[in-house]
Amino acid sequence: MTRAPIGVLASGRGSNLLAILEASNAPDYPARVALVLSDVEDAPALDHARAAGVDALYVPPGPRRARVSPETEARMVEELRTRGVRLVALAGFMRILSPRFLDAFPNRVINIHPSLLPSFPGLEAQRQAFAHGVRISGCTTHIVDAGVDSGPILFQAAVPVRDEETAESLAARILAEEHKLYPRTITALLTQELVFDGRRCLFRPKGAPR
Repeated sequence: MTRAPIGVLASGRGSNLLAILEASNAPDYPARVALVLSDVEDAPALDHARAAGVDALYVPPGPRRARVSPETEARMVEELRTRGVRLVALAGFMRILSPRFLDAFPNRVINIHPSLLPSFPGLEAQRQAFAHGVRISGCTTHIVDAGVDSGPILFQAAVPVRDEETAESLAARILAEEHKLYPRTITALLTQELVFDGRRCLFRPKGAPR
């Protein structure tokens, strides 16, 4: 089967990248990772990609702390387009992308977040949820927009919070669900048609009437 090339942006250890790479080892998986980009020169994610035989590039992000410079974004888009990338997955990428980058891959830049959005966006979502005493937490895949964890929701996985839980144990159990949810989301986006009903994202078999 022909598998769609995808790109992954990562800033850190790359555990979700590893989950995607592992899923792509299955002969019937619809995607292959064609390129990994990182704004951190020594990010373990780059090592994981190279060990798997995947192109991996460090892209200096520029002087702004939370965002990527326009020059770097332009290079990222060029590198991704050169490889024919159809979908861009953020896997622990810690910078905000501009509308210019997002428009290059409309509704095809996705992220995973360790909470049930729209609750607890931003950093340390698991600790936020634990501190608020929620009984159910989890993770969310969503389309990336110009905000922070504010794009339309694709899929969610729930993780009940146990009485004996700690913030650390909750984060670990949420991460385990992320590793299952992200490959599933990529499969759905590449094999089904995404239909929008306001902010709702609905999946339909390709060619099915809306």
